[in-house]
Amino acid sequence: MATTKKETEFSGLRKAFWPIHSHELKKFIPLAIIMFCLLFNYTILRDTKDSLIVNSAGAGAITFLKLYCVTPAAILFVVLYAKLTNILSRENVFYAVVAPFIIFFGLFGFVMYPNLDLIHPSKESIDALQLAYPALTGFIDLYAYWAFSLFYVLSEIWGSAMIALMFWQFANHVVRIEESKRFYGLFGVVANLALVMSGPTVMFSSEHIKHVVSQGTDPWQITLYILMSCVVVMGLIAMYVYRWMHTEVLTNKLYFDPAQVVEKKKKEKPGLVESFKIIIKSPELGLIAILIMAYGVTINLVEVQWKNQLGVFCAGNKGLFNYYMGILSTATGLFTIIFGLTIGSNVLRRLTWAKAAMITPLVILLAGSLFFMLILGEGSVDALLEMFNTHAVYLAVLVGLGIVVVSKAVKYILFDATKEMAYIPLDEELKTKGKAAVDVIGGRAGKAGGAFVQNMLLIAFATKDVVAIAPVTFGVFAVVTVAWLYAVKVLSVKVNAAAKKQHLGKV
Repeated sequence: MATTKKETEFSGLRKAFWPIHSHELKKFIPLAIIMFCLLFNYTILRDTKDSLIVNSAGAGAITFLKLYCVTPAAILFVVLYAKLTNILSRENVFYAVVAPFIIFFGLFGFVMYPNLDLIHPSKESIDALQLAYPALTGFIDLYAYWAFSLFYVLSEIWGSAMIALMFWQFANHVVRIEESKRFYGLFGVVANLALVMSGPTVMFSSEHIKHVVSQGTDPWQITLYILMSCVVVMGLIAMYVYRWMHTEVLTNKLYFDPAQVVEKKKKEKPGLVESFKIIIKSPELGLIAILIMAYGVTINLVEVQWKNQLGVFCAGNKGLFNYYMGILSTATGLFTIIFGLTIGSNVLRRLTWAKAAMITPLVILLAGSLFFMLILGEGSVDALLEMFNTHAVYLAVLVGLGIVVVSKAVKYILFDATKEMAYIPLDEELKTKGKAAVDVIGGRAGKAGGAFVQNMLLIAFATKDVVAIAPVTFGVFAVVTVAWLYAVKVLSVKVNAAAKKQHLGKV
């Protein structure tokens, strides 16, 4: 009854756009700042890693990195994370995970990149390797630009480890279930202000910086100085606010009850092997893993085709490529905020969990199908090309950009929130070790799955042109999305049952 009473205190507009009580701001705002900083960094790292790899090793290297490097690194991260959770406190685990990433990205921008000639193998040695082992060209490219490959891998893990794991696990730990429906939708809205800020930062640093640097200075070097400085500063801010919450917020029973934590910590924390056993034995975790993997596969299949179109359009211009990635980030941030404020948070509060969770796969299915039909349509889009006075590649870049923006906005507002809501009724053991394995490994397995499909198809078709395999990837895309919808339907029954059981247990 108390929760219902609080919700009815809001006016119409307040209830729709800002359903947060004044006394809750001390808890909500620092959580939003932490997510803001982590997402700001993720956006910069996501854009920069693609520009480095595509304009050095080529777009084909992305599939090799995702499949053969990112996935093993993610598994290694989970092993290390599990060990850290058994050794360190929950608070210190956050610092131990975030700090090494910040140190690496700072070193990359200020030490490694300025000395690439010293740390990368010579062109002659790479040419000799490719001549001797032509079948291993993809792997040789990763070695030739190993610093970029390492940057790509750690940037990918940052997205899964910092946002999906470190932030959301902390939020699930401190946010009460009655607060989640009001907090979680707005987390995405507030945090995506980072996209609006990071997008122009990437755009200025990538394309406009060349107009303000002195002659003889490498503009891309200045770009990395700016971007990596931002990553370091935002990481430090996140750690500071995280510490402040532990000293000023979580010590107050109004926001968090320490007694509940003590009770939950009576059980010894399970190791990694036991965590996987928990996932296998838990239908809920298995279904959540399917959701995460399905999103990873489908968005990867669409994005690779779009980045291929963008790469063709930019014709090797590294600054122009990163400029469009900045546009993508800015547009995603703006659309996410608008969508979250006008529709997203209301959807989470007014619709059932199942209906809210089905919106993301439906949007991706419809939008992705439109993009695939566009790049496969050939002559059928001639009328559109004449209408907009453009060519097919540029039209595909613009349409694909719009589709990726919409898909990511729906993911940030609805998919992430509904996925995290599915964890709340579960016990503490499933929320910690089980969540770590599902989020990090599940997310990487999804992207690796998309990369695996494309790798195998490229080999089977004996081509490097991803458009040549688009008809088959379109079919895979459709099948995975339908499976995603089915998993949501099954999981909704289990989420409702678990929530009801938890509620009855508190009566």
